[in-house]
Amino acid sequence: MIVLASTVACAFALTACGKSGSSGTAAPPTGVTGAGCAPVASDQLVLLTDDKNLQNSDNIIAIVNKTASTPALLAAVDKVGASLDQPKLLALNKAVDVDRKTPQVAAQEYAAANSLTTGLSGGSGKVVVGAAGFAESQVLAELYRIALSSAGFGASVLQSTNREVYEPAVEKGEITVFPEYAATLTEFLNQKANGKSAAALASGDITATVSALKPLADKYGLVAGAAAKASDQNAFAVTKPVADKYQLKTLSDFAAKCSGSATILAGPAECPQRPFCQPGLEKTYRIQFGNFFPGDAGGPQTKTALKTGKATLGLVFSSDSSLTAA
Repeated sequence: MIVLASTVACAFALTACGKSGSSGTAAPPTGVTGAGCAPVASDQLVLLTDDKNLQNSDNIIAIVNKTASTPALLAAVDKVGASLDQPKLLALNKAVDVDRKTPQVAAQEYAAANSLTTGLSGGSGKVVVGAAGFAESQVLAELYRIALSSAGFGASVLQSTNREVYEPAVEKGEITVFPEYAATLTEFLNQKANGKSAAALASGDITATVSALKPLADKYGLVAGAAAKASDQNAFAVTKPVADKYQLKTLSDFAAKCSGSATILAGPAECPQRPFCQPGLEKTYRIQFGNFFPGDAGGPQTKTALKTGKATLGLVFSSDSSLTAA
């Protein structure tokens, strides 16, 4: 997950981009078999589970300054992570993005509903929780602050900017803990250690990704917490009428019931050439598409294509507050 103004473009760049390709609408492919699923317009969008781990695992994970990483501190931030699944993350983001609650209020309500202030102890001294400049990061930082305060720490939240700024600050101890995303942080530290052309270490397997992250974190004086089930990564959605009609919960369900000529995929113009977009869906899930609608990476163009019945399946982001988990 990339932060600040370039969130949409860069998040897609990290998890869904390969070599450069041409833009524009893809011609209907030859040899497509099966009837497929025609689009059905609706304002309600349903997130399908990537059950074969096509996308890199950008699960939420705490990154902690190694010197400050006491058992009490890790227990507090890991309790936050353990409470977070995809529906809860979507609800948290909706509370801020749609219901217009402040990150502080949304976090306080979530902490009360999920008992984040119970069973924590052993903390002392001041700790600084960092937050990037977007709502999800700010809510997660507030959740860490609440849990750490309950454990006995004097916790405060410090607003930061991008990863190039805050990651060195965590190394130096200027920031104690930061809510991060496993695959993106792994590749950031991988390239920092091994150069921009380093072979990728992150994958769709969160266990393997965290295993790759831990020695990289240690190299830079950092400790990674436990990964949450919730993630902020590339994902795919359908409208609720399509999900209900075909009983879709996963991309494997979609492959079994919707592969074929009537099915239209929406995403950024480069999607037909990107290994984590159309080619990945075809290879990993054996989904065939009758056509492609050029939109954007998880933005209004792709979501509008779904909502207006121009596309059956669209590239979105898994923590988008406008989505409902299947």
